[in-house]
Amino acid sequence: MKRLPLVPLVLLVIAVFVAARYVPHFFDARYLLDTSTLYIEVGLLALGSTLVIVTGNIDLSVGSNLVLSACLTAMLMRSGYGTFAAVTFSCVVGTVLGAINGLMVAKLRLPSFLVTLGTMAAYRGAAQAAMGAKSIALPDGFKGIDQSLVFGVPWPLVIFLAIAVVSGVLLHRTVFGRWAFALGTNESASQYSGLPNDWTKIAVFAYTGLMAGIGALLMDSRLAVARHDLARGIELDAITVAGVGGAAITGGKGSILGTAIALFLLMTVRTAMGVANVKAEYQLTAIGALLVVTVLASEFRRKSAADE
Repeated sequence: MKRLPLVPLVLLVIAVFVAARYVPHFFDARYLLDTSTLYIEVGLLALGSTLVIVTGNIDLSVGSNLVLSACLTAMLMRSGYGTFAAVTFSCVVGTVLGAINGLMVAKLRLPSFLVTLGTMAAYRGAAQAAMGAKSIALPDGFKGIDQSLVFGVPWPLVIFLAIAVVSGVLLHRTVFGRWAFALGTNESASQYSGLPNDWTKIAVFAYTGLMAGIGALLMDSRLAVARHDLARGIELDAITVAGVGGAAITGGKGSILGTAIALFLLMTVRTAMGVANVKAEYQLTAIGALLVVTVLASEFRRKSAADE
C-alpha cells in the first residue's frame, strides 16, 4: 500500500468528481475513449521520462526525437516502403537518437539537462532541414489507428496500457530497475558498489527514445500527415505527467503506475476544461498549478512519514 501513488490518485478522484458535477455530459464513454487518443504520445514519452528521471537525469529532447522520427518515417513511406519497414525504422531511429543522448551523458560526463537541451534543438532542426516547409501525407493504409478499436477501446490506448505494464515490470520488478533507482538515489555509492551506471544511463535514454519512436508512428497515423512543427511543447507535458505521477527530479523516486494515473488526470482536467470552453491559457495555468500542488503534497507526506 505504501507504494500506491496516493497524491495523483486523490487528485484524479477529485478531478473526476468536479468534472461530473459541473461539466454536462462529461461521462460519455465514447467521447472519453476517443479523446484519450490525443494524449497517448504524451503518455508514452512520460513513461520513458519516468525511467530517466528516476536515474537523476532529464530528457528535454523527447518531443524533438518524436517529430524527427515521424518525419523520417513519413519520408520512408513516401519512398514506397511498407508498414513493417516503417514501424521498424521509426523504433530504431527513436532508440538511436535516445542512445546518443545517453552516450554523451554517460561517457562524456555532461549534464543531461545541457545535452538534451542541445539535442532538442538539433533534432527539431534536422526535421526542419529534412522537410522544409512541406508536409508529407501518409498512405491510406497507415492512417486512422485512433479510429481502430479492439473490444471498443481505441488501439492507441491499448498500446499505451500494454507498454505501461512492460515499463512497470522493467522499473519495479527487474534488476535493471533496481540499478536505476540506486543510480538516482546515490550515484557515487552505486558506482562503488560496482553497478553499471554508464550502461544504465544509456539504456534509460535509449528506452525513452524507443517510446518517442512508437509515439511518432501513432502521431503519423492519427494526423495522417507529418510536419516538422508538430508536437511543440510535448516534452514539457511528458515531464509534467512524470512529475505529477511522483517522479522526483532529484532522482531515486518514481512510479509507472503514478505516471499512468497522472496521464489520466491530465486527460480528465483538459477534457473537462475543453468541454467547458475554458481558454487554453487558463488550461496551462491549471496544469502548472496541478504540478505545484502535487509536489507540495508529496513533500508533506514525505516529511510526515519521516517524523513518525
